[in-house]
Amino acid sequence: MIMRKDTFFRKKTTLCFRQKIFELKSPIVMGILNVTPDSFYDGGKYKTEKEIIEQAEKMLCEGATIIDVGAVSTRPNSHPINFEDEKNRLKPVLSTLNKHFADTWFSIDTYRSEIAKMAVEEFGFGMVNDISAGSFDEKMFSEIAQLNIPYIIMHIHGTPLNMQINPTYNNVTQDIISFFSSKINFLKQIGIKDILIDPGFGFGKTIENNYTLLKELKALEMLELPIVVGISRKSMIYKLLETTPEQALNGTTSVNTIALINGADVIRVHDVKAAFEAIKIVKMYLQS
Repeated sequence: MIMRKDTFFRKKTTLCFRQKIFELKSPIVMGILNVTPDSFYDGGKYKTEKEIIEQAEKMLCEGATIIDVGAVSTRPNSHPINFEDEKNRLKPVLSTLNKHFADTWFSIDTYRSEIAKMAVEEFGFGMVNDISAGSFDEKMFSEIAQLNIPYIIMHIHGTPLNMQINPTYNNVTQDIISFFSSKINFLKQIGIKDILIDPGFGFGKTIENNYTLLKELKALEMLELPIVVGISRKSMIYKLLETTPEQALNGTTSVNTIALINGADVIRVHDVKAAFEAIKIVKMYLQS
């Protein structure tokens, strides 16, 4: 276990979104909008323009600050789709969202630099969420530097196809901090300033790894960057509870509450209302 006693880290609290400064003074909710037929929980739910608009409106009304849009399933054992399929899935969705929600903060969930460029330059998206932290596309870092937008880098052990085949660590939290330190140093050298870190719960971790990381999440504050947590309805919850993703909302809220107490700044979820309420409760608890 990593011990941190009497240590103070000054976490970055500002992000530049569309040339406007956003203050991340307290935790926020990132709503998940998957437009893929095979995501582990919500695959195929949002296929028509009407369904996409209604879901985006619902998340915003329930308290989402950011909506994260993705067209590639990265669940365990999933195979990647090709660039053209990802682009073709996304273009009509991004056009619809840009047309109906011009002032909303949208993030594109992709590991491809060309998709990131398209979402930002053609459809006004303001953030890139990359599960590979630049490892799957060597052009991603230079593209982010050119786009000059906030960039979420996530830790993954392997690829979605093989990440759950016997993942091993010397010390899961220390290994992830070391991974991020190297990435952050390089990103800053090439001029990328607005970086967020996601420890990648479920991406190449055992259930025990995930809960160790959850317990030691505050250790990531030494990197002095906003921490994104994506735990929503994942197997670390539903397998432990011997249930299904569909029945894992209560478990998700419990785990998100722990993550918030331990320093999470952005909670990435399918269920915005529950996450927003958890933030309000934890905020009051920490202030009391």
